[in-house]
Formats: sequence, structure tokens, C-alpha cells
Amino acid sequence: MLLLKLFWTFFFIGLFTFGGGYAVIGIIQSEVVFAKGWITESMFTNIVAVSQMTPGPVGLNCSTYVGYEVMKAAGASQTVASLGSFTSSIAIVLPSFIVMMMLVRFYTRFHETPVFKDVMSALKPTVAGLIGASALSLMLYINLGEGLSVIVENFPDWKAWVVFAASLGLYLTGKVGPISILAAGAVAGLLIY
Repeated sequence: MLLLKLFWTFFFIGLFTFGGGYAVIGIIQSEVVFAKGWITESMFTNIVAVSQMTPGPVGLNCSTYVGYEVMKAAGASQTVASLGSFTSSIAIVLPSFIVMMMLVRFYTRFHETPVFKDVMSALKPTVAGLIGASALSLMLYINLGEGLSVIVENFPDWKAWVVFAASLGLYLTGKVGPISILAAGAVAGLLIY
């Protein structure tokens, strides 16, 4: 039954997500952490970190890892938990596969039309907003009754804030690439913690 719930959850996430892996992170978090309570916020943050460092699309990596962790949290064996990974991975890519198979014949016919170009241009700021919202949702806890606060377990001490600030500063200079920043952050984390 849980495998079916995983499938439908990730199928609908895949069906209604535009903008790629980073845009889907906030939606996955909303569904599996807040709506269903399958995993904790700190576990989800760890999942996102591992998903970013492993090869492949971050949204797919995240869904794979979430599927495994949800099944393990439910008491499943490692084999059944691996089936949870497979189920959530297939479910998140299946809508895109179906839609692309339906649209591929029409793309060559309409890709030069002004309406198509306008729709694609309108989606760009939406995707940027989804990525920004994902980043904020990993750092901040928003409760309408209590206001805004930092998720403490994601930034446990001042050293984590220093690594974050240094990474952000290096990125904003534009002189250091994201892969180098990611590698330096991993080394700093290993040395500090």
C-alpha cells in the first residue's frame, strides 16, 4: 500500500513540476515532509545534499533517496526499501516521458510560432522563483502564526554559517565554478566536522 502511495505522490509531483531538478525539490519537500510526514526536515536536507553530490539529475536522485528512506522508516527490509527507490524514481519520470511522447510530433511543427516562444519565455521567471523558493524552504521555517525562523538543524553552529557565507561569496564573484565550490564545501565539512 505504501508503494502505491509513493508511486502516486511522485507521479503527481512529476506531472505538475516545470523547471527541472531544483524546481522539484520544494514540491517534494512539501509533499513528503509537510503534507504526509514521511520524513523529517533534517533528513530531507541531508537527502538534498546527497542528491546534489551524486551523479544525475538532482530531482530524480532526491526522489530515489526519499523512496528508500520512506520504506526504511516504515520498517521495510533493504530489498523492499530498494523497491521504494525504484517506484518513486519511475513515478517521477513517467509523466514527463508520457507528455514528451505525445508532444514530440507537434514540437517540430510549432516550435517557431510566436505563441510557443511566448509561453517558454513566461515559464523562465516561474522556474527561477521555484528554485529560489526551494533554497529558502531548506533554510527557513515559515509558520504563519509564529513568523519566520531559521531551521536550526540545517545550520547547527557558526562554522556552518561561515562555510555557507564563504560559498555564497565565492559564487557571487563569478570567478569560481559551482563544482569547485561544492568540492571545497565538502572538504571544509569533512575537516571541520
